[in-house]
Amino acid sequence: MGTLGGPVLVRTRVAPSRVLFGPHPTNLARRREISDRHVAYYARRATGGCGVIVTETASVHPSDHPYERAPLAADCVAGWAAVRWACRPALVLAGLGHAGAQGSSAYHQQALWAPSRTADVATREMPMEMEQPEIDALVDGFAAAAALAVEADLDGVEIDAGQYSLLRQFLSGLTNHRADGYGRDRALLLREVLGAVRAELGEDRILGLRMSCDELAPWAGVTPSDAAATAATLDVDLLAVVRGSGTATHATRPDLHTEPGFNRDLCASVRAAVEGSEGRPDPARIPSTGRGTSAGEGGPSVVLQGSVVDPAFAQAALDDGVCDLVEMTRAQITDPDLVAHVRAGAPERIRPCTLSNRRTHVRDPRNPIVSDDAEPDAGHETEVPVAEPVPPRDVLVVGGGPAGLEAARELALAGHRVRLAEQSPVLGGALRLAAAVAGRSRMGVLIPWWERELARLGVTVETGVRVEPADLDAAARDGVAVLLATGSRSAPRPCPSAVPVLTAAELAGGAALPVGPVVVHDPVGDGTGVGVAEQLAALGRDTTLVTPDQVAGTQLSLTGDLAPANARLDRAGVRRALLSQLTRVVPPTAGSRPDPARGSTRSDARVDTDRRSGPYGVAVLEHAWTGEQREIPCAVVVDCGHRLPDDALWRARPHLVRAGDCVAPRTLHEAVLEGRRGAAAIAREV
Repeated sequence: MGTLGGPVLVRTRVAPSRVLFGPHPTNLARRREISDRHVAYYARRATGGCGVIVTETASVHPSDHPYERAPLAADCVAGWAAVRWACRPALVLAGLGHAGAQGSSAYHQQALWAPSRTADVATREMPMEMEQPEIDALVDGFAAAAALAVEADLDGVEIDAGQYSLLRQFLSGLTNHRADGYGRDRALLLREVLGAVRAELGEDRILGLRMSCDELAPWAGVTPSDAAATAATLDVDLLAVVRGSGTATHATRPDLHTEPGFNRDLCASVRAAVEGSEGRPDPARIPSTGRGTSAGEGGPSVVLQGSVVDPAFAQAALDDGVCDLVEMTRAQITDPDLVAHVRAGAPERIRPCTLSNRRTHVRDPRNPIVSDDAEPDAGHETEVPVAEPVPPRDVLVVGGGPAGLEAARELALAGHRVRLAEQSPVLGGALRLAAAVAGRSRMGVLIPWWERELARLGVTVETGVRVEPADLDAAARDGVAVLLATGSRSAPRPCPSAVPVLTAAELAGGAALPVGPVVVHDPVGDGTGVGVAEQLAALGRDTTLVTPDQVAGTQLSLTGDLAPANARLDRAGVRRALLSQLTRVVPPTAGSRPDPARGSTRSDARVDTDRRSGPYGVAVLEHAWTGEQREIPCAVVVDCGHRLPDDALWRARPHLVRAGDCVAPRTLHEAVLEGRRGAAAIAREV
């Protein structure tokens, strides 16, 4: 098997590497076209060495408008052609699909199409059951879209039968309850679509298929054995093996709680089934170009998908015959030069992907632009300013959190002589604390990368150094520019308390907890409280999560982890006091016995009588809507509330540039972006 960064033959066309950039919502369209922002976004990955680029899935028929800025194939020809020319030598395939019942009627005000009248599990919207005229229109729509891709001179198309697709809905017993031929043979429609598309593409172009090979619903859904048997009969050149369904929308691109490379075994089983099948083009009719190795001897070229972010893992999958190409979509959003670094023998320089989904999960009514935690230029390639060369100067960066680390890196890249001073003994700031929370350790992968980058660039890093206002004045006298990135500090305790109150940061730092029931106070809902509660429950602690929201960890809906997070809390035995405010914690009064089950959620009912009789304090909760109060036992509060800017240095010298949490508490993405902007502001001071 060839190398990850080496060329590969797919049907009759050569991709410059075995790395694929898969289709995903971006919200880069201004209407429903492939825009100039798409072109710049894809071209940046092609410049970095990506081998195959599949554009954002375009709807093949006007009956499908799954999200506001979803492309429509009929409007994409000019954009596709521009992507094709901008991305050479990478191969470019048009993503084509129809979301069916998983779409939205909000934009076109029409009934959703589906194989059967089965309400979508997420939206609860009831679709119409497609009759033969709609089925014919769908097949014609795929064929017409393929013809438009040929007109744009693309290398081929990829048909979407993955998680959000009408074709998957026809393949699945979860959603296809038909009694006609499309119900007796659930793969019939897929074969009709592939046949119509192949007729439009001709023999020279690539026909790809993205197929859900495990719906994670073995009682009725597509299973790996079903998918393997179906895939072995299909005439396709490129097969991307994915998982998920309408009942598991988090499964295809889960967040950092799921181990990277989760589809390896699934992909291996499907590849074994299709190897040597009639679906793969005969190698005898593939011309020898001398420019690359063929993907294999039989069956379609198989693509491994599933949070693959490590080039070594990807290469091992190729070496072991698991796949022929590897999809590394989020990894290339984070670092578009991933393949170039692999080819240069410098994989340590690849900016690691957190897999948090905080900026890559954009199928959202707010229409956020796709981007990345640590690479804010992603999705904004047309807006990146061209840096003007400036004379090098000495710069002091105060603070070693994400904003300070990125600012120091940017300044050093621009040729400045940089010293970074951090008062704690280690770098990372609040990011290190975030990574200490259960299930979020991947947030910390950026810290050693920044440390390596600063060492490579010659930045002087000093830890355990406290900078005072007098030091800033001395720097000014010496002509040293200063950027303040001093981070954040804990806010005052959330309420009067007769028991100890620890912050999430103190807990992450190793603070000891008193014996007894723990109340996790979570007014933010960003996942920190959920992670802390999971962590404490895993240690055997009696834990209650108190939140004013209707669902614990409500902001996790932005990452796709909301339902899985609440399932984890339930399995861990964490009680959730929803729609509740923590008002105070008082000592127990004589004869009082808090009632933890009163007004609580289902999981609150699992309470030991012994738990209510200990010498603990009493946490008083107030219902967020009614004001009704109830009491639960509490030996310690862990506060996961908001933090405040640590801006004392800036207040002492407010003329200085500042970035990150010392302005206001930031997400990782915002801190990195502000660090870059702060570095640019320092450069402009020359």
